[in-house]
Amino acid sequence: MSIQLSDHFTYKKLLKFTLPSIAMMIFTSIYGVVDGFFVSNFAGDIPFKAVNLIMPFLMIFGTVGFIFGTGGTAIVANTLGEGDREKANRYFSLFVYVVFVLGIFFAAVGMIFLRPIAVMLGAEGAILENCVVYGRIVLCALPFLVLQFLFQSFFVAAEKPRMGLFVIVAAGVTNMVLDAVLVTALPQEYRLAGAAIATAASQFVGGFVPLVYFFRKNTSLFRLGKTRLDFRALVKACINGSSEFMSNVSMSIVGMLYNVQLLKYAGEDGIAAYGVMMYVSFIFAAVFIGYSIGTAPVISYHNGAGNHRELKGILKKSLILLTFGSVLMLVAAELLARPLALIFVSYSESLMEMTVYGFRIFAFSFLFMGFAIFGSGFFTALNDGLTSALISFLRSLVFQIGAVLLLPMIWEIEGVWISVVVADLMAVILSFIFMAVKRKKYHY
Repeated sequence: MSIQLSDHFTYKKLLKFTLPSIAMMIFTSIYGVVDGFFVSNFAGDIPFKAVNLIMPFLMIFGTVGFIFGTGGTAIVANTLGEGDREKANRYFSLFVYVVFVLGIFFAAVGMIFLRPIAVMLGAEGAILENCVVYGRIVLCALPFLVLQFLFQSFFVAAEKPRMGLFVIVAAGVTNMVLDAVLVTALPQEYRLAGAAIATAASQFVGGFVPLVYFFRKNTSLFRLGKTRLDFRALVKACINGSSEFMSNVSMSIVGMLYNVQLLKYAGEDGIAAYGVMMYVSFIFAAVFIGYSIGTAPVISYHNGAGNHRELKGILKKSLILLTFGSVLMLVAAELLARPLALIFVSYSESLMEMTVYGFRIFAFSFLFMGFAIFGSGFFTALNDGLTSALISFLRSLVFQIGAVLLLPMIWEIEGVWISVVVADLMAVILSFIFMAVKRKKYHY
């Protein structure tokens, strides 16, 4: 029997329900890592540096899917908890249609500003041209990428997390197979374009397949159909999802800033090393993000139903699970630092040593990252978008920018690696303060 949002959640049931979301996010990260592997080892170090330089800019446009995915899911699941399934379905349809239109608009904007932004980030010569080639191809699939991000959250709210996992696996396999075919088989000068085509194709699959699924009659809680323009619901979803928007935009902005600092303190090799860390850290962070996505509809449902005892139990269990998970993440990261670095930069001993050294410092952020991610997601699920946004804003922008600007003045390159650790530690402290302050309001 499938697990429903209205169930009582034990540790076993909570893990079982969130496991597809965790696996979905891990697989998403893995096929991103595979993409980086093929570019680095077959296209060359200049294309690899170009991808790492322009990717933060490209990901900014994808955040619209996270906004309406997390923010919209909170509204829809809360409405389900109140017992109005028809209204919840109207909201769902509205969010899907609006996100797709916005995806088309942002793809056009990205095409226009791609080259000047790459120049502003410090790209020149061959790296600049590679940025433009890769970026323009990937932007073609942006409308489906934002849908993919949106449906990652809504599959859980629809009580179909396994379907969400299936879609991500299909998208990932598409990316990996096309990478293996295009990047390795094409002439050297076309291999980066091949990697971009593989990425764009996977994004198309990730957005198009769920679109077809929800348009057809299905066994989930939702089906795409008629809706009406509801600006109040759209604004509420934006407020709820503002934390995820802030987190992803900030991550992109901070990524650009990291590249600037790394160019200053370590040269182009620093960008390559940081790129490897980002690919690998996405896998570790995916566990926490997946758990947050998986628990969010459950929290929203019980909040809407006024089941405060269950809400309190889910929070307590989540904090205990995150504690164990964080320690395991740190141990795994320290043990796997060198093997993972070898996958990407085995062609350069000095670059590999820089990557391993930096990642072993960076890995301490996994002790705190999960609590910060869950804290923000918890308040989003409670429809308290302002609190969630404040946590994300301070964690991913203020704390990180402050750390990456100030700490290298003291410790140079080591200061760059440790800045994420400091930012996440401060975010955890802030999250627990808000949980304590808001406890009486939400009865958890």
